[in-house]
Amino acid sequence: MKRSGYENRKKAAGILLTAILTIALTACGNTGKTDSAAASSASSQITAAASSAAAQTAAAQETTAKAAASSAGQTGDTITVTDHAGNEVTVPKNIQRIAVCDIYPLPSVLCIFFDSAEKIKGIADASMTAAKNSLLGQLYPDILKADTGYIKGSEINTEELLKLKPDVAFYSAGNEKQGEALRKAGIPAVAISANKWHYDCIETLNNWMSLLSQMFPENDKSKISADYAQKIYDRVQSKVKDIPDDQRKKVFFLFQYSDSMISTSGENFFGNWWAQAVGAKNVAKELTKDNAVEVNMEQIYAWNPEMIFITNFNSAKPEDLYGNKVGNYDWSGIDAVKNKQAYKMPLGMYRSYTPGVDTPVTLLWMAKTVYPDLFSDVDITKETKDYYRTVFNVELTDEQANAIFAPSAEAGKVFTN
Repeated sequence: MKRSGYENRKKAAGILLTAILTIALTACGNTGKTDSAAASSASSQITAAASSAAAQTAAAQETTAKAAASSAGQTGDTITVTDHAGNEVTVPKNIQRIAVCDIYPLPSVLCIFFDSAEKIKGIADASMTAAKNSLLGQLYPDILKADTGYIKGSEINTEELLKLKPDVAFYSAGNEKQGEALRKAGIPAVAISANKWHYDCIETLNNWMSLLSQMFPENDKSKISADYAQKIYDRVQSKVKDIPDDQRKKVFFLFQYSDSMISTSGENFFGNWWAQAVGAKNVAKELTKDNAVEVNMEQIYAWNPEMIFITNFNSAKPEDLYGNKVGNYDWSGIDAVKNKQAYKMPLGMYRSYTPGVDTPVTLLWMAKTVYPDLFSDVDITKETKDYYRTVFNVELTDEQANAIFAPSAEAGKVFTN
């Protein structure tokens, strides 16, 4: 993990150790002095070396701090950043209490960013449902103590939120009304966008990490996270880029699913990015409406997808499609169902359809699922453990890594506890 401050401290420590060893060896070999005199001389020299090394460490830390302050506009006890809505927002430098409004994946990103949920005092119901039914709640149980009573859907109760005494609140950049309400209540409000980067999950995650790293430079993970994600993306592209167009798999994303409605991803939603990223075709790409698009079975039959990916924004599992267990829908004539090629998407820290910390491993999982022969070398358990260890310094067991790819149906109950 590349951290300039850490590397400078490490270098200074090396200088100190070398000095100590040199002085100690000199003292031991100096027979012309009594033991006490040699020890006294060595002690003085070690103290001087320690002071020199400490001075170098302090200088390195000051350089790092100045660089971070310069990029993020730090002055005194505050820091000014430009959020994803273009607002210049001044927040405390020492943020200890965070509330997250209607940007549901963000609490999970914050937990892994800090390697702690201690600062997170409030999250939305949809975020809590995922936390309770995922690895997030296991690794960071403090997230389960967060309050959810101040927000319902996209509406916030500022009186309830103020009781949490937040130093900062994060909200969806697309909900300017919410941002105004937060600012009016005197709460520093930072807008986070999910669609500014055309639903590109990797680019979106990179920009989230970049903004957080400006606000919390001591936890900067922006470069290592972006580099690792790019490496995975390039690895996938190298294998799928030459697939002939008529051999690319036709996939359908079942975003929401109930007795009364089916919604999917058209061209302008995350599903289209996932399909393109793994070298497949999104059968609903012809639909240009932003975000989720409601469709019917007649359209799905006309598209006749070869594979179906079911998100964790609904409780359905592949067996529910194979057995026509939801509503009056009949999936039996769809190729993906006839060939049992329906798959539930992963749920690690959050629902892996939106951007999130699991985006890189989800990309590998989906590529292997769509084209198993091309990605026969991928051990998804090992890849997941390596990713978490390398980027976030989190050690997962095999059981924890595998659980990401076998999510609970309960997580699909998005708007309930």
